[in-house]
Amino acid sequence: MIRFLAKRLGQAIVVILLVTVIVFLLLHSVPGGPARGILGPQASPQAIAAFNHEHGFDKSLVQQYWAFLSRLLRGDLGDSYTLNQSVGSLIAQRLPKTLVLTGMSTLLALVIAVPLGVWQGRRRRGLTDYAVTAVVFIGYATPVFFLALILVIVFTEKIPILPPQAPQTQSLAGLFADSRGLILPVLAGAIATVAAFSRYMRSAVLDNLAEDYVRTARAKGASERRVVWLHIMRNSLTPIIAMLGYYLPVLFSGALVIESVFNYPGMGLLFWNAAQTSDYPILLGTVLVIALATVIGSLLADIVQALVDPRVRGAIR
Repeated sequence: MIRFLAKRLGQAIVVILLVTVIVFLLLHSVPGGPARGILGPQASPQAIAAFNHEHGFDKSLVQQYWAFLSRLLRGDLGDSYTLNQSVGSLIAQRLPKTLVLTGMSTLLALVIAVPLGVWQGRRRRGLTDYAVTAVVFIGYATPVFFLALILVIVFTEKIPILPPQAPQTQSLAGLFADSRGLILPVLAGAIATVAAFSRYMRSAVLDNLAEDYVRTARAKGASERRVVWLHIMRNSLTPIIAMLGYYLPVLFSGALVIESVFNYPGMGLLFWNAAQTSDYPILLGTVLVIALATVIGSLLADIVQALVDPRVRGAIR
């Protein structure tokens, strides 16, 4: 197990380094560079040269990347060009709110998707299974921003029972104090996730229904409820656990869109505002945090999967 963890940690470090290189090169390949984005298209060559010299953009890309990496190892993500704050403090303010949004959406999705997948697996190829599958595929194929807009139109205009935007607050306590404003963002994030997880759960249940241990449990006189909810569901959760870690990039990208639609004060809104003002330190810091969360999520998913599934533990050994 220790060798497995060491190997996965080494792979995680390599992935994060590659992400920093790719994102750094992409952000610096924008026409005009950061100076043109911050100072505007009418900026004089002298102003651009002064800006580049002040922020080190007049050096070679290798020198700029090494300076960036050195600051990153010290925990310094740089300073925002437009907000006059450190990127680390801005992310520290916004990240907990994004985690609340993604966490609540994922929890709601699992509460719905796991029983739904089990129910579909037991009633496979029936009329209700086909009907639910059609609805699930529609939810899975619909873009997140479109789902969010539909929810806004239905529940704030046609049936005006919910506010059109999330609570505008600087604290987590303020978010929960106005819980009605969280309903639509959480629901928008959960719909697409339910569609994905329920399909995986249904497939896993179908695979486990054909296993020998199911026939053995039934032959021993175990009730159908016990067979399904104790044996089949436990073994069917393994791919869902693995999927949670690998699904983190999708969850975060969905949160970025949802936050922009509902004006939710998280990292997504911070990212979009930075993109509009060409605030490169914020863009780079946000992408790095998402990459780090993805790598950590994948690592935790592998560890939990090894603890849950004896077959994975045997393969690791």
